[in-house]
Amino acid sequence: MVHDRRPGRFPKLSALVAAGALVVSGCGHGNLGKENFARTPVPAPASVASTVAVDDPATTAEVLRNLQPCQFVGPEVLKQLGTPQGEPAPSAVRFDVCSASVTDPGGKNLSVEVSLGKPVSITVQKVTDQVDGLPRLEGSGAGAESCTAGVLTSRKPDLGVLFALNYPGGDACPAGRTLAAEAAKILHRTPQKYAPGAGSLVTTDPCAMLDRSVVDAVAKGAKPEVTGLHSCRWGTTASLEVLLLPGRPLLEGDGWQKVDVGSPGQAFQKQGPSGPGSCQVHWQHRPWQQGYFEIAQVEYQNGTPGTDDPCGQAVPAAQQLAAELPKP
Repeated sequence: MVHDRRPGRFPKLSALVAAGALVVSGCGHGNLGKENFARTPVPAPASVASTVAVDDPATTAEVLRNLQPCQFVGPEVLKQLGTPQGEPAPSAVRFDVCSASVTDPGGKNLSVEVSLGKPVSITVQKVTDQVDGLPRLEGSGAGAESCTAGVLTSRKPDLGVLFALNYPGGDACPAGRTLAAEAAKILHRTPQKYAPGAGSLVTTDPCAMLDRSVVDAVAKGAKPEVTGLHSCRWGTTASLEVLLLPGRPLLEGDGWQKVDVGSPGQAFQKQGPSGPGSCQVHWQHRPWQQGYFEIAQVEYQNGTPGTDDPCGQAVPAAQQLAAELPKP
């Protein structure tokens, strides 16, 4: 996990965004009244779920990596569901996650978190139909009050724009269908992008960063596994993971020790943050916004602790990563 000594939320993203207003259109749900969110019939899960194709230039990982997530849960979108409660809040430790809440006309509160490029299991988030040319996904939680919904944006890897909804006392999936439809429309119009500047990690592909020799030293022959738009893992029992994320300024102490990996900012390592066989190395790459930094991180994990030196595995990978990242 990301080392963030002062968890919190970002301020508004307006300081970094490219100019331009979010354009959305209504979804035909009209007045929801005290019945809460309008109910929409859901087709049976598609039998083509395992073979459904996505070939859309608007939804590639390269495109999604640079999109602002909060536009997918902004006031113009949420007002179709009721009264938005303040501005959406971007994640303090993810470039591609944002949360928001809305109160329906009956007074019930619905909270939602959107994740761009989130790995999808289409046996859990089943393909139900298509919306604006993209397969629509839906998966209920333990009850009607929770739901995951969204659109599938790529195959191999299976990624999507996914909404996690929690609606105490209500049925969350109808609202998820509205948000999924709006997400597809936003993707196919002129979505708001970050304007991170030269040398930023925001547009960097984490799966293209580690040399084969570094990976083979930990998990010979392991192929990259996309764990998000800004993270990638190699290996299973023993593994390396690269994460490119926002975070607070890094500090020494609480087990974190200085280490030299050739990074632009001081690097720190800690053994055991995720278990006895793990080691994490991270550093500040460049400023992000208002007290936050872009953080590069390497984590090594071994499912059989005590068989090697975790930081002895993580540090060489961090050194190679630092040399490959764009120069700030």
